[in-house]
Amino acid sequence: MKTVVEKETTYDILTNADEEVLFCLKARDTSPQAPKMLYNGDDKVLFYRRPDETVLLDYVHPQAREPLGKVAEVLIAEFVEPTAENPNRSIVREYTVALKHVNKLPTGTLE
Repeated sequence: MKTVVEKETTYDILTNADEEVLFCLKARDTSPQAPKMLYNGDDKVLFYRRPDETVLLDYVHPQAREPLGKVAEVLIAEFVEPTAENPNRSIVREYTVALKHVNKLPTGTLE
């Protein structure tokens, strides 16, 4: 099984007063399967959404790095963009993902 690595540069990271972290991502056609994330405190997060699908979240804003460094899980909300038929940006699914802190991200997925 070949792993597909998709680079995503348009996403939002939100935090609340309880220091919980929410990633707002574009919706995929498939449901997540055993999702997890790796983060090394820098500007990239690897999101293993499914065994055959990895999403590289590139250019994590400096203000989001400290909150990410403090949590062991994050909330993911997947959205569909507005269309003529559906003018509202709507949530397709939301779920919690474990966030593992690592010293270095695997380099084969960072290109």
